[in-house]
This record gives sequence, C-alpha cells and structure tokens, in this order.
Amino acid sequence: MSNSWNKIFFTCLCLFITVLSFAQPKTNSPYSRLGLGDLLNQNFASLNGMGNLSATLHNPYHVNLLNPASLSFLQATSFEVGMRAKYANLKSNTAQLGVWTGNLAYISLGFPIINPIGEVLSRKESALDWGMNFALVPYTLVGYNVETSEMRSDIGQITSIFEGTGSTYKFMWGNGFRVKNLSFGANLGFLFGKLSRDQQVSFDSLEVSYTDVFHDDLSVNGFVWNAGLQYDIKLKSENSKGEKVYKGDKITIGAYGNTDINIKSKRSQLYQRFNSFYNQIDTIRDVPVTVFPAKIPMEFSGGILYQKANKYRIGVNYSQSLWSHYENEANPSALSDTYQISFGGELIPDYSSYNNYFKKVRYRLGAFYGTDPRSDGFNKQLTSFGITLGFGLPIILPRQQTSFLDIAFEFGKFGSEQSIQESYITMTLGFTLNDDKWFFKRKFN
Repeated sequence: MSNSWNKIFFTCLCLFITVLSFAQPKTNSPYSRLGLGDLLNQNFASLNGMGNLSATLHNPYHVNLLNPASLSFLQATSFEVGMRAKYANLKSNTAQLGVWTGNLAYISLGFPIINPIGEVLSRKESALDWGMNFALVPYTLVGYNVETSEMRSDIGQITSIFEGTGSTYKFMWGNGFRVKNLSFGANLGFLFGKLSRDQQVSFDSLEVSYTDVFHDDLSVNGFVWNAGLQYDIKLKSENSKGEKVYKGDKITIGAYGNTDINIKSKRSQLYQRFNSFYNQIDTIRDVPVTVFPAKIPMEFSGGILYQKANKYRIGVNYSQSLWSHYENEANPSALSDTYQISFGGELIPDYSSYNNYFKKVRYRLGAFYGTDPRSDGFNKQLTSFGITLGFGLPIILPRQQTSFLDIAFEFGKFGSEQSIQESYITMTLGFTLNDDKWFFKRKFN
C-alpha cells in the first residue's frame, strides 16, 4: 500500500503543478467581466452526460464531487482526470464570432477507507461505510477581449478595448459515511485564484492624442464547504418461492448545499495615461493591494432517481443559488438568484455480456434549463438550456480491474437574444482508473 500511495501522490503532485503553472484556460466570453466570471460545471464526465444529476447519483467506481454523501458508496480507489473542450458561436445584432476553448476539467482521487474486500479478508463486517476524496476543479473563468468604437461631435472618435483574464479554483477534501440506507457527508475546501481586468480608451482624433489604460487585479481566497445527504429506498420483489427479496432496484432521494460563505478579496489598481505626442506616461491612480470582505452565496440542490439494478437509472434534479447575496467590495456586481432543473438517465443493455462490448457500454442522455446570475445590457437575466449525451466505455486493465473512459457532449444556448447569445458544443473527456487492492490488511498464515 505504501508504494501505491507514493506513486499516486507523486502523480497528483505533478498534475497539480502542471495545471497551476501552464494550463491557464482561454476563452472569449463577454459576460465573464461580471462577478467572478463564468461559473464552470463542477460535475465529472460520467455525470455530464446525464444532465448533471448531482444530488442523487452514487457509483462504486466514480466520484460524485458535489454531493459528498455519495463517497460512502466507493468500492475501489478511483483516480479521475478530465479535460473539457468547447466551441461557441457568439452572435449579436451586428457581429458573429466563433471561439474554441479548452482546459483541464478536474483531477480527483477517491477511495474507500473501509474497503469491502478488506472486510472479507479480515472476516469482520463494519456497520459503517466510509469514503474519502481529494479533488482540484476550476470554479470560475474570466476571458474576454472586446473592442468598441464611438464617434462624438466634441472630441471625435473614441476607441475602447476591454480585456480580462484569469480563473479561480477549488481544492476539495470530502468524506462520506453510510449507515444502512442513509448516507451523509461534507466537503471542506479552499477557494483561490486571480482575475485581471484591463480597459484601454484611446482619443485618436484630438490634436494631442492620448490613451488611458486602467488595470485592475483581483484575487480571492477563503475556505468553502458543503454538506449532503442521500437516502436509498430499497424495492423488494418476489422470487420463485414467493418471498420478497431485494434485487438491487431502488429509489434514491438526495440533497446537498451550503449557507453563505465569507471569503477575502484583494484588489490593486494602476491607472495611467500615455501621451504619444510628448512621449510621456502619467500615473492617474496607483492603489496597492487592499483587502476587502466578500461573500459567495447559499446554494441548494435536491433530486430523486430510480435505478433498475445493472440496467438503467433515470432521475430529476433541481438546484438554486442565491446570488443576490453575493458581496465583493473589491469588484461590486449586482447579481440575481438562479435556478436549474435537469432530467437525465443511463442505460446498460447487458451488464454481464461477454461477447458484445457495446452491450456493456453506459449510454447516457439528459436535458436542462436554468438561469444565470448575470443580466444583459437591458437588465434581462441570462438563461441557459441544452441537451446532453454521454457514453461510459469500460476498459479492462491487465489486472482485470474495470476502469472507464467517459465521454460527454453538451449542446446548448446561453445568453440573451437582445444582447449576445452563445450557441455552443462542449465535450468532456474523462478517464477513471479503478483499483480495488488498496486499503485492506493483508494477512499471512
């Protein structure tokens, strides 16, 4: 077990350093100038294909990051890495632009502390199941580059360029526990990141032309958390003897959420004027790093799911976030409360098929509709809707341990018809490496 820990720790460390140092996400989303930027999907590829049924789904070989109660169902160590690529077509009344983006979507290491295999070998059954997870996921993304031009009778043409970059991340530590049919858990994490916003205004028609440049740096950090519950209602059916027995069919009710969370926000500002005629630079404003209080809002998600053992599952999920509670004195933004409702399911044609690989593939489908905390220039709240499609491809590794390649597609629209609307296609590619030989005591006679 020690060698396995060393290998996986070294792998995680290398990937974390790579992500933070080199994998800065790129995008061009004009709405990301508001708030902390675009809110990114926190679900892994296996959930993305099912419309993001995060409240209720639990799986012995996949991590459900958002509801930590699901960690108690892990039966094998699960190391998951995901990448996400997106093509968006931005359309306004006067222009149209196609944008490709892509970045790391998540890194996760989940494992059962009380391993079912270990219980068999030690001949001791525990009344408690316990799973743990560590994960790094992007939380928000800022990326835009917009140029506008205005002609005024008094000073002539004014050209403005708005540019923003940066992202925030969450490093999460989760624990899930299960006693009989009730599961509960909590995630404790740290939110961090840096956002930069620049504005360049040029007065080219003046006799003595000049350019004003406004540079704002914003960083956030603080501890975050959420907690969740899941309850399984096990459905019994009659066997050949007329006895009612449990065969794996069940209904799962789940929920998770958090209250308002206080964090810290730091801001620095540098405003300068460049006079090309006199070849000089004047500093208009220079404010060193200043700390401000900030608050991210209360969130809640709940749902219900029906599962036919090793055959199919189908469910519905509802989420709400009170973004009207958002506060950030370093970068004030007026945001609105949001909601999202989603439906989804998964089908496995033949779980135990040995001569037809495609019968063992997990086929997933989902749909969603919701609102965004930001509004367009006409004070109309942004909306998003789409459909999802996914595939879970089982992979048999040399030690006969089943792992997975998960592929999810999302086809949707986001924004406002009155301002800028985004039609997009997102692909999430996730690899899950499972190993059930960890965390059990080996005994020798």
